[in-house]
Amino acid sequence: MADRNSIEGRFEQGLFASRWLMAPMYLGLVVSLGMLTIVFTKELVYYAAKTFTLTADQAILAILTLIDLSLAANLLLIVLFSGYENFVSKLDLGDQRDRPSWMGKVDFSGLKMKLIASIVAISGIHLLKVFMEVGKQSGDAALNGEKLLWLVVIHLTFVVSGVLLALMDWLAARTSKH
Repeated sequence: MADRNSIEGRFEQGLFASRWLMAPMYLGLVVSLGMLTIVFTKELVYYAAKTFTLTADQAILAILTLIDLSLAANLLLIVLFSGYENFVSKLDLGDQRDRPSWMGKVDFSGLKMKLIASIVAISGIHLLKVFMEVGKQSGDAALNGEKLLWLVVIHLTFVVSGVLLALMDWLAARTSKH
């Protein structure tokens, strides 16, 4: 019986240690954040050089593009920090004054809500950008019809999914724990 417990104990320790296989994925997300920063900077430089020739609509579209990229980066940070702390290891940063208040407090349910809220915001901004372009491009008749309908349907799917996830979390919080 002692051998079985020893084998079982080592097996469980191995399972527990396997969480570190996620660490390279979080490192990959750091690289992705760097890539997103480069794309953001490239877009900013591109639009900044055109500042004096942009129309108001073009400026708004440029700003929405930058907001879209920053929301994607925020989403990436939330997944990076919360995922690492929830699934791999707590971040031991000592007494950091500038540590975001949500770090270490976002559980899996909170992470889901932040993810879906970010996805809905990104989808909404993309939809707004498309709406602003409607009727401005003469050769893009497909954008005005079927494609626009699908973009709205997809956005509403994200919204409904978010509401249903929030409802499921609310119901789960109201039930007694098993």
